[in-house]
Amino acid sequence: MAVTGYLSEFSLAEIFSFLEQGNKTGLLTLCTLSDAQPGDRENHYIWLNQGRIVAAANRLDQHGLAYMIGQRGWLGEHTALRVAQTCAATTPIGLSLKTQGLLTVEQLKLLFYTQVMRQVCSLFALKDAWFQFDGKAPLPFAEMTGLNAPATEVTLAALRVLKDWSALTSKLPESTSAIMNIVEGKPQLKLNQQEWHLWEFANGTISLQAIAQQLQLPLEKVQQTAFRLVTVGLVEEIPLVKTIPAAKLQPEAMPMEAATTEATPVSHSFLHNLVGFLKGKV
Repeated sequence: MAVTGYLSEFSLAEIFSFLEQGNKTGLLTLCTLSDAQPGDRENHYIWLNQGRIVAAANRLDQHGLAYMIGQRGWLGEHTALRVAQTCAATTPIGLSLKTQGLLTVEQLKLLFYTQVMRQVCSLFALKDAWFQFDGKAPLPFAEMTGLNAPATEVTLAALRVLKDWSALTSKLPESTSAIMNIVEGKPQLKLNQQEWHLWEFANGTISLQAIAQQLQLPLEKVQQTAFRLVTVGLVEEIPLVKTIPAAKLQPEAMPMEAATTEATPVSHSFLHNLVGFLKGKV
């Protein structure tokens, strides 16, 4: 059964995290929402294999990669398509072209960067879109270079270069929250300097606002960096309990009845009379 929803409910970063953690294989479709006519809406397609992104396109005819190769003048588009038709049904076209000496490894890397990294990264700025993940959709071997990348790595790269964060503002950690490390040892992902600095504060005791002051960075930048670490599964947001001033911890004034229980001096004459009374009872 296909999974559907809206980016206003689940961000693309959260969707990628879910798909990678579940080792999902299939097709993720994004349809932009706007006031334009239905025919003017844009569709974007992202294919995953066991949680790793293997291809991306804005068309389903499986001609996108061949068109990109033709644009660069490396090989005619029609020639690339003919190769795709003659290669094995389960072999990515990129690997077939490399095996035949028609493309180099560096050219495949550039194609993958343009096709996947650049296209997918731009989708993180979408304010809203309808999405659907179909786990039964076949892999598009004629659109595949043969390279792939974990969904979380694509997420991290995309969020680093994202300029317009308005679509993700409501998803950012609270300024009064802390972050807690949830992985053993050092992260396997390659972090940049700012992410490492924040990682060092991931002990669950210091608020993001305090971290921003110590690092002398804008609070918004620290929140965005924390969001990146959260979405790739390195830390989790921890709400901090507000500290109560010492003055507030003093007990409140006791009621008048309780106050009267305080010890009062006893006169000697009272004690003398009490002792005499007790002796008379013996």
